[in-house]
Amino acid sequence: MLSSPLFTIVAAGMSMTEVWAKASFIVKFICVLMLIMGLVSLYVAIERWVSFKKSSEASQALGAELNDAFQKGDLKAALDACNKPEYESSYLGKVLAPGLIEVQDGVTQASISASERAIERQSIQEDASLKKGMSILATTGATAPFVGLVGTVFGIIHTMGGLGEGDLTAIVGEIGEALYATAIGIAVAIVAVWFYNYFNGRLDTIRRDIRISVHEFNDWCLRKLT
Repeated sequence: MLSSPLFTIVAAGMSMTEVWAKASFIVKFICVLMLIMGLVSLYVAIERWVSFKKSSEASQALGAELNDAFQKGDLKAALDACNKPEYESSYLGKVLAPGLIEVQDGVTQASISASERAIERQSIQEDASLKKGMSILATTGATAPFVGLVGTVFGIIHTMGGLGEGDLTAIVGEIGEALYATAIGIAVAIVAVWFYNYFNGRLDTIRRDIRISVHEFNDWCLRKLT
């Protein structure tokens, strides 16, 4: 057990800098690549968090104005509210505005059908917009361990070249580079998967809010029709 690679690295007193210096070019390249993947995932996570926060807050504020407008039966006021600059980032305003345009000249069976189709088209576009960057998180989470494994394989291959010397200390760096490549890949994947699952949960909440709001608007239109 005391001859394990990790114990050897610790016993030899090798620092991360020394291990990095002994690493082969391909392993260094793979480690840098994984760090870039991690930084890109972090950027996507921050950008999505800010975007979701602004969109959700704007939608909540817009929802209050829309309730007042619908209670008064004022479709023009509802559409004007959706088009206000302060609600530009609202997913609710983006989805409902095309439907409101279709019923501005009167609530009829034809205008309701046109409104439903317009809302459905806009919902598809908004869903795609909300998912922007999510594929990067998914790809990073799925591939980072394998990228790290590639580094491990090359690290082991590099290690094999030093086995003939018979000096275990001489090949500690090569063993360490293999272990660090694996560790970096797993760490990057864990973070990316966590972010992906978190934002998927936020997306599910937003989609549910959109569906409920659309159904309420359609019901309101049908009540006006009868």
